[in-house]
Amino acid sequence: MTHDHDLVLRPTAAQTEAALDPPPGRIGGDLVVETLAALGATTVFGLPGQHALGVFDALRRSSLRYVGLRVENNAGFAADGYGRITGEAAPLLLSTGPGALTSLAALHEAASASAPVLAISSQIPTAGLGGGRRGYLHELPDQSASFRGVVKSVHTVRSASQIPSAVAAAWTSALTVPHGPVWVEIPQDVLLAETAIPVVTGVDAFPEDLPPRPELTAVAADLLSRATRPAIIAGGGVVRADASGKLRQLAERIDAPVVTTFGGKGAFPWTHPLSLRSWLEDRHTTDFLEDADVLLVIGSGLGELSSNYHTFAPRGRVIQIEADLGKLESNHPGLGIHADARLALQALLETVTRREDPQAPARVRTVLSRVAERIASQGLTLEQALLTSVRRALPADSPSFWDMTILAYWAWSAFDPKAPNTMHSAQGAGGLGYAFPAALGAAAADPTRPVLAVSGDGGALYSIAELATAKQYDLPVTWLIVDDGGYGILREYMTDAFGATTGTELTRPDYVALAESFGVPALSTSPETLEQDLAKALATPGPSVVVLPALLRMFAPTHLG
Repeated sequence: MTHDHDLVLRPTAAQTEAALDPPPGRIGGDLVVETLAALGATTVFGLPGQHALGVFDALRRSSLRYVGLRVENNAGFAADGYGRITGEAAPLLLSTGPGALTSLAALHEAASASAPVLAISSQIPTAGLGGGRRGYLHELPDQSASFRGVVKSVHTVRSASQIPSAVAAAWTSALTVPHGPVWVEIPQDVLLAETAIPVVTGVDAFPEDLPPRPELTAVAADLLSRATRPAIIAGGGVVRADASGKLRQLAERIDAPVVTTFGGKGAFPWTHPLSLRSWLEDRHTTDFLEDADVLLVIGSGLGELSSNYHTFAPRGRVIQIEADLGKLESNHPGLGIHADARLALQALLETVTRREDPQAPARVRTVLSRVAERIASQGLTLEQALLTSVRRALPADSPSFWDMTILAYWAWSAFDPKAPNTMHSAQGAGGLGYAFPAALGAAAADPTRPVLAVSGDGGALYSIAELATAKQYDLPVTWLIVDDGGYGILREYMTDAFGATTGTELTRPDYVALAESFGVPALSTSPETLEQDLAKALATPGPSVVVLPALLRMFAPTHLG
């Protein structure tokens, strides 16, 4: 018989000695960075602030690498990019009040895209907690309340002994599917107080698996095996679960055409005979998916963009596999399976029966041909040529990060990402300023590959200060800024809707001169020279900026009738 006391891990002699005689001069902030290091963190992002100085002082005594951004929201985007590329929880260090609140938009994007960001903020001194209105600098009645509707979980610390467990619990939450941002806040006095607590070494966090219920996958496998016109919609959950290979096996096993959502770019090979690519904002694709007698939706909630602005109305049986419980059947009734995409696909592969449909590739080609004909009829050769130039210039294994700009909207549908987990955008929450700081985070995660960021001039101004960050850390990010003199997509929306624009035109700087003032090489290019200039910039070590003056247009939507 095994008893609980038999399972206790006894410390080694060295651990006992270290625990009895911890290094002098340690404070609460040391417990934060020691816990992060013990959990496996190697890099942290953030900005210092008065209440958070205890953590930043502790970084001097830590092996953690610090990447400091210039704006808290951009630091959040950088942590988001790091988390998406590595699949690890990305620590984000923030100060109280204004600093913390400035990160909200970035955490909103991380939540929408299921990016694992571990935000650790300072708080006012313990005596001021509870809404007592003591008048401390940065005081809020309830700082955590501002984040509860955005992050997965909130963890408030009130004493030094709580720090390791709170940070470990937050780490577990961030990496439990669906991944997402979490919030930890620690009072200033707790971070600054000296501590005799032993150095944190024995802390672990084990995110729980989310397997599918076998009776549900048995029904799903039977439906797919007997289907006559199956189809698959693959979302970002497939990419985050590293399940692209299993998705391909399943699609080939049942000859099911696959379309990827904008968040699921790269989940299925672009040029595969069964690939419908990502043309979700197209009625030909929508009609094809509506005609499926069994539609497998995996890792997607079929939200606004993934459903052609909620005009998609499936007529067949829907099977939805989703790790976010709240998204199951939130838009369409069906067989809802609450599970991680990888584990669910494995279960289906073990139970589904091989079915053959020699006509499936021909039906895919027909849809793609109709899409191409529709786009070609609109005379948008410039936009398509630009995407082709970007694709040719960007190495196949290099990540790209796209802001909310017209070229990115094109890329959602028409850009071949070449590989899973290489194309990322802010289409989760839809905020501006994402691309460049997120690309900096990705470059910090893997500096051996050049990273591309794509912004419009309006979005670029949100994160222009991070040119200093790129230079300071010599991060290999090439920033392509498409300069059209304003908020291009809003200009188009307002012109179409009202016949006139308001607030869309911008006075902007000389981006080349501005980048060079930071010590970052920059040049102005043209549609004809973009491929060559971009390829050269990407091949050159360190950061760079390429500015493309161009007025782009979107392809006509199909959801308006």
